[in-house]
Amino acid sequence: MPHYIFEIEMQVRDYECDMEGIVNNAIYLHYLEHTRHEFLSSTGITFVEMHQQGIDPVVNRIEVNYKAPLRSRDRFISKLYMRREGIKFVFYQDIYKVSGELCIKAVVEVVATSNGRITRGEEFLPYFEKFLQ
Repeated sequence: MPHYIFEIEMQVRDYECDMEGIVNNAIYLHYLEHTRHEFLSSTGITFVEMHQQGIDPVVNRIEVNYKAPLRSRDRFISKLYMRREGIKFVFYQDIYKVSGELCIKAVVEVVATSNGRITRGEEFLPYFEKFLQ
């Protein structure tokens, strides 16, 4: 069982569902991003504050495995843990229905840019260091 370092509960909104009545696959990317932004905020700095300092986390790659669909009004919990691999920060993100059923497993690779240039990610260390596995 992964050692999650952050989780947030959310609810599916009607407009996020497709004609089949399930959450559109692209919407999960929004859920994952919102979870990472809320995690960042919980470390003491917001995404906007970082950007104002010229530092931007940029998604380099996302892999998503869809396991079970979410439907309108479903409540779910988005969880994450992270590792550092060279210059990348790798977020392992899973979404579960509140019942415990796994909906998606995702791996999101993020790199840091400072004033538009890729860095080694030292800008993130004051916020992420204690969470890295």
